[in-house]
Amino acid sequence: LQQSTSGVIDVAMTASSDKTLLFSDGATSDGKNIYLKLTGTMTGNVSLIIPASTTGGTATRVYVIQDATNRTTTNKYTLGIKTAGSSNPIAVPVGATMLIHSDGTDARLDILQKGNFAITSSSITAYTAVAGDNLLIDTQAAQVTITLPASPAMGDEVSFMDVSPSGGFATNKVTIDRNSQPIRGAASNLELVANNQSIKLRYTNATKGWQYVYNVTS
Repeated sequence: LQQSTSGVIDVAMTASSDKTLLFSDGATSDGKNIYLKLTGTMTGNVSLIIPASTTGGTATRVYVIQDATNRTTTNKYTLGIKTAGSSNPIAVPVGATMLIHSDGTDARLDILQKGNFAITSSSITAYTAVAGDNLLIDTQAAQVTITLPASPAMGDEVSFMDVSPSGGFATNKVTIDRNSQPIRGAASNLELVANNQSIKLRYTNATKGWQYVYNVTS
């Protein structure tokens, strides 16, 4: 009871395979905690498997999940949350905190508190975004290509901001790869070429695709 109402636990995501939470009947187990802090240096693309069922019934559980992992590779490893047997994990933006529930069949996202991910072009020149990413991009060293999520849902958002010390996009642009979805109704990629530019895109539908929430330059 204490675990389910106020339990906080660190969950290491250091293996190169998925991590399955335990929900053992009549025993203390990590899957019974309400707050899960995901930690460690990731070594592959992995998912956290939350309980979908327990002995004698389904596991309709609520979790607060904080991403405190270190994803230290050029393109960054992906982190997902799903139930066993699901093929549609919820993508976790770098540094995000999420309210997730298991409905007994699948994992569902209820609330997302976005994190921030710094992209420095001296080490990262290509990155595939997930819904909820806030990308702070320094292009002093080279151009950067950001690929939008492959199967976006209505309302998904991705933000981009030029944080180069003297403004970098006019010298080294950022290309936003549409990943087969339209951007503002057009079947073409978007290029960010203005210093100090800040832009947020929101996915609407298959016809209009990604639309501006804002597009600011200064």
